[in-house]
Amino acid sequence: MKEYFKVCVSKYVSEKDFEVVRPASLNNPKDNAVMFIITNRMDEVSAFNKCRNCLIFWPKDVQILDECKIRHAVYVCEDPHKEYCRFFFDNKITYPPAVEMFEMVNGAYICKNAKIGENCHIFPGAYIGGDVEIGDNCYIGSGVRLMGEIHIGNNVEIRENSVIGADGLSTDRDEEGRALTMPQFGGVIIEDDVKIGALTVIARGAIDYTILKRGTKIDNSTFISHNVVVGEDTFIVGESIMFGSSSTGKQVFISGNSTVRDGRHIGDKATVGMGAVVVKNVGHGAIVKGNPAK
Repeated sequence: MKEYFKVCVSKYVSEKDFEVVRPASLNNPKDNAVMFIITNRMDEVSAFNKCRNCLIFWPKDVQILDECKIRHAVYVCEDPHKEYCRFFFDNKITYPPAVEMFEMVNGAYICKNAKIGENCHIFPGAYIGGDVEIGDNCYIGSGVRLMGEIHIGNNVEIRENSVIGADGLSTDRDEEGRALTMPQFGGVIIEDDVKIGALTVIARGAIDYTILKRGTKIDNSTFISHNVVVGEDTFIVGESIMFGSSSTGKQVFISGNSTVRDGRHIGDKATVGMGAVVVKNVGHGAIVKGNPAK
């Protein structure tokens, strides 16, 4: 597994002496990672039994499990998310896209390690980073930017001036209100038969992946934030926003200028009306409208 940094956990838990080298999430725990858990996600605490030698920021109002004490370094604090962000700030950890060597092909900038399938149409002014994989029969419009780790399937269309792999806003505040920003380490997965309109931004995952599943259609001027998962054959109309870690099931329809709050899920075949603001989970087959959406 990739190593992004090296920090000895003895800075945080004096009786432990090992290094953490990567971030990890409760959804995808990894060894020697820095992680956190908040009180209302304690039903997912078993994730820590799937890995070892992690630094875990733990809420002080919850008793530490004995097995976690044995397997990991556990740092008890008032606000685990804030301390998690502070970890990157204090240790001066950043992860901007690398400056890479590229070749110019028909006016497009294609980094040397990029992998591109057969019969792809890549227009002048596009930029394709070295960690990008593109399948067959894809269309990459003029001005498209593909940054960071991106896996694109077959028959995918990305229209002009869209940006895939931008940073999301994983930021908290310190006691004086100043920003504590976590670098974005994740990537983007775009499955087969996805179409993305012009001037759209798809943020990379904070730790894991932002995922657009097969057959998804994203209209122009849409923003899909970090860690979002869009289900198969979902349609999202222009100027809509899906904030971090929100998700949809299959065959969802989100009408124009709608907003989905972070962490909310929209069930299979549900419809979100034009201009709606979704602040609660939406059940399968439901139709919601308004602000807040009902």
